Amino acid sequence: MKMQNLKNSGFLSISLFAALQATPAIVSADVSANVSAISNYLYRGVTQTNGAAAIQGGLDYGHASGFYAGGWGSNVDFGDETSYELDLYAGFSGAVDSIGYDFGYIYYAYPDAPDSIDFGEIYGELSFGPTSVGVAYTTNSDTSGEGLFVQGDLYYYVSAGVPLENDYSAGVTVGYYDFADDGKASVGEANYSHAAANITKDAGDFGSFSVNLEYADIDNGDALGSVNSDDPKFWLGWSKSF
Repeated sequence: MKMQNLKNSGFLSISLFAALQATPAIVSADVSANVSAISNYLYRGVTQTNGAAAIQGGLDYGHASGFYAGGWGSNVDFGDETSYELDLYAGFSGAVDSIGYDFGYIYYAYPDAPDSIDFGEIYGELSFGPTSVGVAYTTNSDTSGEGLFVQGDLYYYVSAGVPLENDYSAGVTVGYYDFADDGKASVGEANYSHAAANITKDAGDFGSFSVNLEYADIDNGDALGSVNSDDPKFWLGWSKSF
């Protein structure tokens, strides 16, 4: 969970990254926007809104060369004064023969946090057919000393998605978070695995609707633990791109 109290006590759905696709235009570029409403904002299996709903949106620029950049925001609830998250990112995507690739940098910012908890990652993903594998490495962090979401943290995952009939699709993701300070006395047990599955309906001009189920292998006494950390989490979502 990207939150102040858990960092000190020691998660791209964009709740990974926004999908960016360049299309030929006047300057071989494309600008698009997206908005979503979800019943629970989960970042790599851990809630960022204390189980409550979130309104999210972003703006993306994509060039025919494969370069993209954008920004995305969401409300959050970390139990302190932090009320929103703002992500900025840039990268390249494309394909070589039948292998797709996507790599770049993303900066997670929390402008109204009582103490600075911003951090950044470099990420990379390769895809072949319906399957993708990816990794994200924390390169910089405003959190000082030992904790979570500091330089050296590593997250990796594998995912797959398949189209179904009547504009439905299904997806599944399995990931693992390997924290650099896991097991240290000031942090405790932090590493965890998680799994997510979803069914999505493309409703055309009405956007897309999804039913989602996620699980994180986090015990109550772990660094990211809480009374419901290891309970399966069910949430609903709607999104639309313009």
